Amino acid sequence: MQDSAFRTLLRHARPHRRGLVTGALLAAAGSVAGLAQPLVAKSFVEALAADAPVTRQMLLLALLIAGGALAAALGMYAVERSAESVVLGARRRLVGRLPRLRVAELERRPPGDLISRVTADSTLLREAATSNLVDTLVGAVTLAGMLGLMAWLDGVLFLAVLGVVLAVGSCTAVVMPRISRAGQEAQAALGELGSGLERLLGAIRTVKANGAEHREIRSLEQAADSAWRSGVRAAGWTAVAGTSSGLVVQLAFLTVLGLGGARVASGAMDVASLIGFLLYLFYLVGPVAQLAGGVGGLQAGVAAVRRIHEVLDLETEEDAYGPGRVPEADPDAMGAALAFDDVVFRYREDGPAVLDGASFEVPSGGLTAVVGPSGAGKSTLFALLERFYDAEHGSIRVDGHDVRDWDPAELRRTIGYVEQDAPALAGSLRDNLLFAAPGATDADLERVLHQVGLRPLVDNLPEGLDTRVGHRGSALSGGQRQRVAIARALLRRPRLLLLDEATSQLDALSEAELKDVVSRIARSTTVLVVAHRLSTVVGARRILVMENGRVRAVGSHSDLLRDDSLYRRLAATQGLAPETGHVPALVSRPSGDRPHEPA
Repeated sequence: MQDSAFRTLLRHARPHRRGLVTGALLAAAGSVAGLAQPLVAKSFVEALAADAPVTRQMLLLALLIAGGALAAALGMYAVERSAESVVLGARRRLVGRLPRLRVAELERRPPGDLISRVTADSTLLREAATSNLVDTLVGAVTLAGMLGLMAWLDGVLFLAVLGVVLAVGSCTAVVMPRISRAGQEAQAALGELGSGLERLLGAIRTVKANGAEHREIRSLEQAADSAWRSGVRAAGWTAVAGTSSGLVVQLAFLTVLGLGGARVASGAMDVASLIGFLLYLFYLVGPVAQLAGGVGGLQAGVAAVRRIHEVLDLETEEDAYGPGRVPEADPDAMGAALAFDDVVFRYREDGPAVLDGASFEVPSGGLTAVVGPSGAGKSTLFALLERFYDAEHGSIRVDGHDVRDWDPAELRRTIGYVEQDAPALAGSLRDNLLFAAPGATDADLERVLHQVGLRPLVDNLPEGLDTRVGHRGSALSGGQRQRVAIARALLRRPRLLLLDEATSQLDALSEAELKDVVSRIARSTTVLVVAHRLSTVVGARRILVMENGRVRAVGSHSDLLRDDSLYRRLAATQGLAPETGHVPALVSRPSGDRPHEPA
């Protein structure tokens, strides 16, 4: 797995190899300039001993120092520029894939953790695939060059230094896997902290209304503490690895000082060679630290690559569904016809069936309502029609074609979907209305604004359609958000309009106005409405009554009052039918592991 992750890391660096190679060569040139300096210093000492001119050596040293610094700076710029390109590429791949993932895949992962992978993990990848990779290569080459020159100066001292380097290096190699594990734990802990923050900020009013600030703070503090502990472990192991570079030099210095002094005293080595050897030894700390830091960073980068590719390897809708086809619509049809045939669906493989043999047909055009107790599976019908999920058994047909044969994008273009919580996106009111139909004209906007009764709201806003609606539409009321969601769906001119409790947050007058709008839309479009308030659908052409994942009855309001006991109880609780005695709790059996799944 480690080798695979490292190869993946190299794949991220490969498109930017030109900049990385340029940076590495320039950095290597700077290192070569450093390697030459002790040799020039040796020549300088020898010239002084012979009472010869040293001007040439001084100029050469100055040139090596200035040239080495310039090459190192240019190399760093080339590497950092490539680093930014690497992180840009990774983030583009992530943000290009996340919206295309299957809904089921996204719902299994906290949003905060996914955000952490796009931001924090990609930053670690940036360092690992560029700076750390170049540092490792240049450090290794420079270290090899220094050791080679040390061997040329004096073989005995070289063997002594090599023994110290290998001994400390072996200990460091044992530490590296621990750095990788600690880094992965630290990134996972940061993901959990991000998830906790996303949970808090997404429900801040609920938190405050229930006096839960301190509980949420404690929960976030625990996540922060966990991230701190993981980060400290990673820092500790990194410090152990980093300290090894200084330890190598110190032990090698003591060895060379003792052994080299003895060799000079015995005449086996001259003073100039010892000085040159000691200078190489002092220069050794740079490449050793560079190599240790690079390898440690690569370990952290490998952990980040794993987390990034956990997302990149998730199945997208294109992977799961393929391109599909685009069925031709009947030009004479008023809307799309649909049919469910013995559909079984559960949100978890080991969970209860939310739909358990649901079957019904909805002809083209007209208004059809779906009613029933909470948990009966009503909203799940819409999720399957939009193909957020696939049925476990049975078939769902739109215009006579199984939804699994449709191109998913074309299927959704055919459908206008208004969700139960009517979400609004941060941005202007215009942005929200045009979200599904960016090519809509001003005339189209005016049409839907009048259709859903939003024109008075727009006229009263300080900047009209360009007024910002705030995070999640916080500047709008619940009813206004519902109207915006309906208008957004209508701008697409759908052949099938799905309204999931679309009037739940409207007052009685607004509800009556919207009922008239829906009735007009139903003359040319198939409209399917999930409703708890039966007053909104008593005039529907047909009403489907659901219970325990099945359609138990179909008919008009008057037919169902006469023929179906559950519908009579539902109507009686809302004053739409005579009281029938004791009314039991209208809640179906649990609908699986989906506490937030709307009815």
